[in-house]
Formats: sequence, structure tokens, C-alpha cells
Amino acid sequence: MSQGLAHDAAGAVLGPGHPPGPGAGPGAGPGAGGGAAVRRVLRFLVRRPGLVLSGLVVVLVVLASFRPGLFTSRDPLTGVPSQNFRSPSAAHWFGTDELGRDVFSRVVHGAQLSLKATLIAVVVAFVVGSLIGLVAGFVGRWVDDVLMRFVDVLLSIPALFLSLALVTALGYGTVKVAVAVGIAGVAGFARVARAEVLRVRQAVFVEAARSCGARWYSVLGRHILPNAAGPVIVLATLDLGSSILAVSALSFLGYGAPPPAPEWGTLISDGRNYLANAWWLTALPGLAIAATVLATNRVARALDGEWSRQR
Repeated sequence: MSQGLAHDAAGAVLGPGHPPGPGAGPGAGPGAGGGAAVRRVLRFLVRRPGLVLSGLVVVLVVLASFRPGLFTSRDPLTGVPSQNFRSPSAAHWFGTDELGRDVFSRVVHGAQLSLKATLIAVVVAFVVGSLIGLVAGFVGRWVDDVLMRFVDVLLSIPALFLSLALVTALGYGTVKVAVAVGIAGVAGFARVARAEVLRVRQAVFVEAARSCGARWYSVLGRHILPNAAGPVIVLATLDLGSSILAVSALSFLGYGAPPPAPEWGTLISDGRNYLANAWWLTALPGLAIAATVLATNRVARALDGEWSRQR
């Protein structure tokens, strides 16, 4: 029996007092754990081809935002009038517009403007909403009541109408559109952040830290913030798709960057006058927006629940 317990083969349990056998050294455990993690990730992705495709779309959009030259060498602002209204072909994948500009190059370069505005909107909503929820949940009392009534007012106004009112007050431009969309999304982040802070604040380890004499900023920074940030970060990933739609909607209405800037919403707005004879001017940029929104939502949904259930 003792020899059987001492035998270390294929991860067998060692008996008390016996030294570990070869292959059970310090490097074996982490290596085996890393291999198992890689296999788990690969198995997770193989079973979800739609998630892999969505991740590829997101990667391509990000690359187009930072390095549009990888996808096209054409100037999105310069056209050839003699080649206007050319339908999609090998020479012009998305066709050409009324000025002979390549629509594919305009969509690729427009990804930079649209993604920039989307990221600014999400960051504004995340930072401002998280601060409001954090202060309301941690301080409580009348501060909580005042801040939550302000959040309720924001929630009572449709997000698009609130964005329109804000961008009208701020003025036109990509950054101002992004700030307006971000402020319109503050309420959702504030409610989630407040709920998480209230949940963590009542935890046993927080009460233990307070009973040991820890100061409020230590409790907030070391215990509450790290444990309450997870759901708020997941909400930020879920908010990417809706922010892309909101930014594109405001650009479509003419509040974005002035022409000839190739924002996605502006491209759709410019092409709507030529739907009868040049459907691709509106349809193909619209498909690019739809694919990006669906892809980001699919990736965010996987991060939100599927991966944790898999683990």
C-alpha cells in the first residue's frame, strides 16, 4: 500500500511523508494549469463560431480605426468625377459616390471617427456614472436621495432626445456628439454602481475592516472599489454597441463632423438622396454599422455570462 501511495504517475496522490516524484516539481503545476486553460479557451471558442466571427469583426474595425492604410490606399476625400455612381466591383468594393469617391475607403477611414466618438461616450458615461453611484452608495442618507433623484430625472428622458438636447447646447462636432451620448448614458452606470456598492458595503470583510479601525478611504479603495467594479466594467462593454448606434444617429442628423468627413452616420445621410439609382451608398455603410454593433454585443454577451458559466 505504501509503495502504491508513493508512486507518482499521471498526477496520482502522494502519500504522507513521501517526496514528490519527477515531473511534479515547481514548474509542472503552472505549466499543466496553463495548458488546461488554453485548452478550455480553445474548446470554448470552437463551440461558438459566431463568437469567433464577431471577435474577428471587432479586431478588423479596431485595425481600420488605427491603421486604415492596411485596408485601402485610396484617399477618402478625393474623387474622380468621371467614375461617379459606379456599382460595387473588384475595383471599388463598395462602389463610388456622387463625386467619384471610393465608398470603401470612406467607410474604413470613417471607422476612426466613429470609434473615437464611441470610446469617448463610453468613458464619459463610465466615469461620471460610476462616481455618482459610488458616492450615493457609500455615503448614503440625503446624499443618496439627491443623487438618485437626479438619476431618475435622466432616466425619465429618452436617451436620444437627451443627446439631441445636449448636442444642441454644446454645438456640432464629433467630440461634442460623444460627450452628449456619454452624458445620456450616465444613469445606467450610476444605478449599477450604486447597487454594487450597497451590496459590497454590507459584506462581512468590509465590516471586519471597519471594526479593525480602517479609515473610510482605505475601506473604499481596498475593499469596495475592487469588488464592485466588475459589473460596471461589463456594462461598459455592453454599452459599446448602443453608443455606436447613438453616435451614428446623431451624425445622420447632421450633428457630427462637418462634410466631407466620412463618419458612418454621415455616409448614410449623404446616400439617402440616391437610393433609387445608388443603393450601395446607404446600404453598405449601414451594413458596416450593423455588423460592428452585432459583433460588439456578441463579444460583450460572451464576457458577461457565457465564459463564467463555462468556467
